[in-house]
Amino acid sequence: MSAFPARQGVCTVSVCRDCCCGTEKVPGVDHAAQLAGLTDALDGVCRVRVTDCLDVCEQANAVVVQPSPQGRRAGGRPVWLGLVNDPAAAQDITAWVRAGGPGIAPPPAVLELYAISPPNRPGGR
Repeated sequence: MSAFPARQGVCTVSVCRDCCCGTEKVPGVDHAAQLAGLTDALDGVCRVRVTDCLDVCEQANAVVVQPSPQGRRAGGRPVWLGLVNDPAAAQDITAWVRAGGPGIAPPPAVLELYAISPPNRPGGR
């Protein structure tokens, strides 16, 4: 896997893996293969990181695509995706991120089906 701490110009894909996402709560999904597929397909393109609970358990498996600095300057904002349980959804995310991600490339229309709102968190977190 590539080392990205020194590279600041890339997107970040955060994959939730905690109490619900990545567990038997979502049966029939090979969670390890999903994570490995994203990590392998995006190696050298962006950071893929595993995060604790994103507080959208009803939308397991959740993925957040955060724009690169260039994408943010172009108006891109983090995109929250839920119910990412189909290999095709992970492939669509991969294709979009490889094209530049938020602010740089429009997401495939099919990802609109997975778009969710971030949780409301007290204190504006």
